[in-house]
Amino acid sequence: MDPIRFGTDGWRGVIAEDYTFQNLRRVAQAYADYLKETGAKEVVVGFDARFLSERFALETGRVLAANGLHARVAKRLVPTPVTSFAVVHYSAGGGAMITASHNPPEYNGFKLKGPYGGSVTPKIVADVEARLDAHPPAAFDEGAHALERFDVKKPYFGKLAEMLDLELLRSYEGVLYHDAMGGAGGGWVSGFAAYAELSLEVRDLHAVPHPLFYGVNPEPIPKNLTTLFALMKNEEDPTFAAVTDGDADRIGAVLAGGRYFNSHQIFAVLLKHLYEKGYRGRVVKTFSVSKVIDLLAKKLGLEVVTTPIGFKYITDEFLKGGVLIGGEESGGIGVAGHIPERDGILNALLLLESVVRTGKSLAEQFAEIEDEVGFKHAFDRLDLHLASNEAKEKAMERAKEPVPLAGRAVTEVETLDGVKWHLGEDAWVLFRPSGTEPVLRIYAEAESEEAVAAILKAARVHLGL
Repeated sequence: MDPIRFGTDGWRGVIAEDYTFQNLRRVAQAYADYLKETGAKEVVVGFDARFLSERFALETGRVLAANGLHARVAKRLVPTPVTSFAVVHYSAGGGAMITASHNPPEYNGFKLKGPYGGSVTPKIVADVEARLDAHPPAAFDEGAHALERFDVKKPYFGKLAEMLDLELLRSYEGVLYHDAMGGAGGGWVSGFAAYAELSLEVRDLHAVPHPLFYGVNPEPIPKNLTTLFALMKNEEDPTFAAVTDGDADRIGAVLAGGRYFNSHQIFAVLLKHLYEKGYRGRVVKTFSVSKVIDLLAKKLGLEVVTTPIGFKYITDEFLKGGVLIGGEESGGIGVAGHIPERDGILNALLLLESVVRTGKSLAEQFAEIEDEVGFKHAFDRLDLHLASNEAKEKAMERAKEPVPLAGRAVTEVETLDGVKWHLGEDAWVLFRPSGTEPVLRIYAEAESEEAVAAILKAARVHLGL
């Protein structure tokens, strides 16, 4: 049988090539074996807008039910954070989400969710992966087994209402755009606005589910948002557009005037906003997140924990307790008081809440943060698709040989996840290989877009790419 490799959040593959019903059953059986050993009785399964996702979800539910588990499958496509919420709502032993998140449309995936309602820890991922093919998939018997369909939209909205200042939000009569990129988040922000009887006007974009995501990868980064940039060009502050990825656990933003507001800036604004709301705790960031977060946390008197890249490492910290906020460069951010999970829907509403509370646009809020911490932020990333994994490994060997870049000397090297070169006090560059593909990513932060571009160019030349 074909090997199945788990990534940072479960298993992903190309539909009909390696993501087949046969392989799906193998993964579902391994997960069933794990759940049964932990004593679980209940499990939930959600699915996104991708091709055949509902069919894959129902087949997953059948395998789980055939193993004696009470399996609930979503009645309709749902965001990943809603599936995670359902795990907690039903006191389930775990959950599965059929999604490939931000991957291209030809992919689908199988995200694993822990009983706490969030990404499974690295230990659970390894445990499930080790059980692959220990037993053949159990056969579903229509007469002996049953699937239940679930809908937790109202309870989920009720949880969001507990997290938000509804009276404050009801005082806002402006416009909020939400671009769902054709993914599972379509209609969920406007749906909450109707549920909470808010006065704001939510303008939905790409809200109709689309298995090809309107021709782009459903990742909220500039190259995939050209339509939104054009639309926002004529808007004025403080209107902004929240963007959610294919399964709505990640968030991006485009500001009035058509300006991109990146994940680091979002993280910083949310951190300060939650602090001003009275939340306290540790700040958890992955290795590729901006130095602004360290400086802001220090100014607020909060401890910072840096983890390898992958939200499962942030989940580990949430489960230890005492976390205020945890986030990653890709736009996945979790906050205290909610499930230990990324939630693009909640984060969009928290950003709006920060605008209403301060009376300042997101850009104005971040500019104030830069002034407070004494650091100017610009960031970019290169995703280099190489000819082979051997070429990737060769490039990483060169990354272990620090040299001055764009006239900046290397002052420190860190290897928590990939290789990061600190270029003085105001800049850094990180080289990180994909664990499954011949892809090498180069991340850089500096004081201006021009400086970042120069560092990335010099880094690529050094690697011979």
